[in-house]
Amino acid sequence: IHPGTIGVRGYPIEQLIGRISFPQMIWLMLRGDLPSADQASLLEAALVASVDHGPHAPSIAISRMSVTCGLPLNGAMASAINVLDDVHGGAGQQCMEIYYEIDREAGAYGDLVATAGTVLERHARIVPGFGHRFHPVDPRVEPLFALVDKAVAQGTVSGRFAAIGRAVET
Repeated sequence: IHPGTIGVRGYPIEQLIGRISFPQMIWLMLRGDLPSADQASLLEAALVASVDHGPHAPSIAISRMSVTCGLPLNGAMASAINVLDDVHGGAGQQCMEIYYEIDREAGAYGDLVATAGTVLERHARIVPGFGHRFHPVDPRVEPLFALVDKAVAQGTVSGRFAAIGRAVET
C-alpha cells in the first residue's frame, strides 16, 4: 500500500474489483496466484459448506449476546471469533496438520490407511475435523467429496488430501 495505490499479491486492486470473485480473491491472498475457474468453483463449494452456524453455535450465541449488551458489530464479531478457538474453528487447521503428517510419513506410495492409523494413535482420542455433535454423518461430506472426485478426474486437483481424509475416516 502506498498513497493512491493498493496492491494485492502484485495486482493493482482496481484490476481485481469486479473482475474476480470473492473465492478467487481468497485464493489469491492465500496462495499468491489466481485460481483456474475449476479451482475457484471448488473453493466456493467449500466456503458454502462452511456457512452453517445457526443460533445454537457458541460463536453465534456470544455475538448475539454481545450486541444485546451494546457492543458494536466489530466487538460482536471479535467475541465470536475468539470463542471459535481450537475446538471448533481451529479444528480445520489441526485436521490439516494431521493430514500433512500422514502425507509426509506415507510418502508418495505408502499405505494411507495404515499410516493414518499410526499417526492418529500418537495424537488424541478425538480427531479434529471429524464428527459433529448433531449429525451422525455430516451431510456436507458426500457432496464435497463428489465435487473433489470430479475435480480429480478433470485434473484440477490431485485428490491426495481427499484420499488422506478417507483413510482417516477408515
